[in-house]
Amino acid sequence: MKKNLIQDSGFFILFLCMLTTLIFLGLIIYFISVRGLKVISWEFLTQGPRMGMTQGGIAPAILGTVYLTLGAVLFALPLGLACAIYLCEYSPKGFTVNLIKMGINNLAGVPSVVFGLFGLAVFVKFFGFGVSILSGSLTLGIVILPLIISASQEALLAVPQSIREASLSLGATKWATIKNIVLPTALPGILTGIILSIGRAAGETAPILFTAAAFYTRGYPRSIFSEVMALPYHIYALMTEGTHPDQQTAIAYGSSLILLFLVLLISAAAIFIRQRQKNIHG
Repeated sequence: MKKNLIQDSGFFILFLCMLTTLIFLGLIIYFISVRGLKVISWEFLTQGPRMGMTQGGIAPAILGTVYLTLGAVLFALPLGLACAIYLCEYSPKGFTVNLIKMGINNLAGVPSVVFGLFGLAVFVKFFGFGVSILSGSLTLGIVILPLIISASQEALLAVPQSIREASLSLGATKWATIKNIVLPTALPGILTGIILSIGRAAGETAPILFTAAAFYTRGYPRSIFSEVMALPYHIYALMTEGTHPDQQTAIAYGSSLILLFLVLLISAAAIFIRQRQKNIHG
């Protein structure tokens, strides 16, 4: 009886924690939606800003955010997954692996503005990429790299060892086992890491402040070496550097709502793919 009471109390506390999280999420969405829906229109989504950013739309910023986010994921995913595979499947256990894991954890705790300064020094200046989509994507890729590594590691470690042993006992090589058995089984967990990394990359301001984002550009980027407008920096600029606060504050809330919608849309697509893979391999 006492054991059941403790268990029920624990579940009730967990439920309250989940409910509190959902309430805060709902309040944020409601707060942004009430203020942002007033300016949302087809013109707002398809045109560039005009008249000192007091009119027009945010199409260049939307496109720039998509470019930077996809570029970051394309850069970080192969590196992060390869690192996770090495740490889980090939590396000898011991001091070296623990040192690498500690380095990854420390990298995850570095403030994003430091990544921005690193990207400015390395990608913008040293490699000569300039303030561009490429510099911003590489910098954001480093920002989300620890997240992808950690999520991929957890997904790979969750695959039962017996599955590996069964594949090896049938004559498959270690790499064939990883490629054909382990990775497909771990894919839902890896996609979880990608979902989280997309949300972080899309919402970062400090790293792209030094490496990619422009206060205002005419037209759309023509290559990966073009600077771009991006929604996080666009919102920051409207709220801090604008000369027409009444009009620009409304546009900032509209931009925030679109950014939130983009992140949720991309995350929903990744969740759908994850669930489908889970059903296939479940």
